[in-house]
Amino acid sequence: MKKAILYMVISTFSFTLMNAFVKYLSHFPTFEVVFFRSIGSLVLATSYIIYKGIPIMGNNKRLLLYRSFAGLTAMSLFFMSLKYIPVGTAVSLRYISPIFATFFAVLWLKEKLRSVQWLLFLIAFCGVLFIKGFGGAVDTTGLLLVLTASVFSGLVYVLIRKIGKGDHPLVVVNYFMFIGTVVGGLLSINNFSTPMGQEWLLLLSLGFFGFFGQLFMTKAFQAAKTTMVAPLKYIEVIFTLTIGVFSVWGYIHVF
Repeated sequence: MKKAILYMVISTFSFTLMNAFVKYLSHFPTFEVVFFRSIGSLVLATSYIIYKGIPIMGNNKRLLLYRSFAGLTAMSLFFMSLKYIPVGTAVSLRYISPIFATFFAVLWLKEKLRSVQWLLFLIAFCGVLFIKGFGGAVDTTGLLLVLTASVFSGLVYVLIRKIGKGDHPLVVVNYFMFIGTVVGGLLSINNFSTPMGQEWLLLLSLGFFGFFGQLFMTKAFQAAKTTMVAPLKYIEVIFTLTIGVFSVWGYIHVF
């Protein structure tokens, strides 16, 4: 369990930085952002897989594809929501995903859940809303997008747990990034916006931070039960609030 906690700390920190940059790049078409976020991680994952001689096609191909499309849907909807609502609000709302993950784990994986865990989920989510708040009225479109993304994120956590240690974490990530690169690339062809200056660096950095976010999240869910790992996603609120403080001071202009 200690390893799972460490993995989730690294994962949530990586995703926090990625989300901050995505908000800054929200003027780009959604699937162009998906493409850049995916291709960077794909290059890193594929290179390491080839270097280590890991079977790139994996073993649980059907589950790997399910996880990839569920992840792509969650990622795309979340990125879309950032066009309508602040990143802090979107991240706060996405914290519902561990609740969906727990629900799916109980139904599908037959994991046991204590009554007190449901109470802790409720307290944790209410605490997130209390700390972060909604900052005024929440755009309905953004709200629906991020809530739907949360459902698919919860499904992703369970699919990773279902895959278990039958596949290397990098293979799981690589499947997801390959699907994201292909779909994102195809859907952005007719609506491609050419990056300028530092935007190239920011777009490419999405793949870097996203790679480590996905890799260590996968390791965490492979190391422990979904019902134990999913609540650790709430660690991200600490990092999000910290970056939010820096943005108020004028160092980061993404919130």
